Amino acid sequence: MTQMNTRVLLARRPGEHLVAADFAVDTQPVPSLEEGQFLIQNTYLSMDAGFRQWMNEDSGDNYLSSMPLGEPVQSIIMGTIIESRHSGYPVGSAVMGRTSWEQYSVDDGTDFMAILDLDPGVEPYEYLASLGPSGMTAYFGLMDIGAPKRGDVFVINAAAGGIGCLAGQMAKAEGCSTVGIAGGPKKCAWLQDTLGYDQVIDYKSGESFDDQLAAVAPNGADIMFDNVGGPMLGSMLGHLAENARVVLCGAVSQYEREGGHESVANMWELITKRAKAEGFMFSDYVDRYPEALEYIAAMLKAGTLVSPVHISHGIESSGQAFIDMLDGNSTGKCLVKL
Repeated sequence: MTQMNTRVLLARRPGEHLVAADFAVDTQPVPSLEEGQFLIQNTYLSMDAGFRQWMNEDSGDNYLSSMPLGEPVQSIIMGTIIESRHSGYPVGSAVMGRTSWEQYSVDDGTDFMAILDLDPGVEPYEYLASLGPSGMTAYFGLMDIGAPKRGDVFVINAAAGGIGCLAGQMAKAEGCSTVGIAGGPKKCAWLQDTLGYDQVIDYKSGESFDDQLAAVAPNGADIMFDNVGGPMLGSMLGHLAENARVVLCGAVSQYEREGGHESVANMWELITKRAKAEGFMFSDYVDRYPEALEYIAAMLKAGTLVSPVHISHGIESSGQAFIDMLDGNSTGKCLVKL
């Protein structure tokens, strides 16, 4: 009997705001494997805001190509290899890699694809959350670019998202004073009560964002961890301490903007404050994943890291789950369980 594969396709180029009609669901037979390929039965899909950028027309760059229309939406997935004609990827292996929103993926291992050594003491989905892309991004962004020192003031936007909720806790574990930026009193209270942020900024409060930054970091921030870009990043650059480090992780405010990304103000501050700003991708650090996994797993097992996860169910829910994540309707890491 032919195995069928339900997929979620990019049906059209999104407009200013992503909507459910931008996606379509279809079912196709799973293709036969060629030599050097393997078949993954996907168990979880990772909802990562950055992929919104590559849904746009002519959005290809040196990292990824623009997503083709009529094809499954690109995604980081977790699954199990159920058939293989590749000696490096045996049947039964748990893997995490970049394929698509689909129940089954055929891959050859030439793109990002890692075999996982699952820890029985950790929930499997954590390998797409704290032990996956979000955790790796938070860890390497903080440790390698942020270079935290005890007493540093650490400020992060999108603090209630999949990366922000982890990076802030790691920064606090490294001895930083942590400031989380989020929208709305409920999220801000959650940042302090659940994640242990020292101070919070509600950018939706109506109070001047610059005044709030000045109040929580009167001497400037030593580490700015940016997931938002645009005007918010510009305002944050106006509140740097000398020798500050700016971690350029994402630009969620810009992914749905037509006409390209907005310019960023206060770039001169990087010069006068002798600051450093650096971008990165978590996949740059594949060879050092064991280092990050050891650090994060130790925090999880010690109960010193809260790893919030919001899980939607079923392949057909992928499009709406992604939209809800972009709209800020959830906290923590967003996943779809198949």
